[in-house]
Amino acid sequence: MMGIGFPELMIILVIIMIIFGAGKLPEIGSAFGNSIKNFKKSMKEAEELQEAANLESSAIEEGTDNSAAEPSEEGTTEDTAPAQETNEK
Repeated sequence: MMGIGFPELMIILVIIMIIFGAGKLPEIGSAFGNSIKNFKKSMKEAEELQEAANLESSAIEEGTDNSAAEPSEEGTTEDTAPAQETNEK
């Protein structure tokens, strides 16, 4: 029931003009517009990342993604053997 109507917006605008002055209003408006534009851009990027993660997880569940598969037992002795260091004195 406490919606912001035209009279309330006019009062807020007058208070902002008193605080910041008429010269700063274009700068404040452009900063506010840039903030909203950046927010929308980041939300779109977050949605794209979420969709990519969903697609990747569904591909892994179906078994079509071979990049996450474990390596075979053959030929992994070099990978699993501990590195030997030589200390020469």
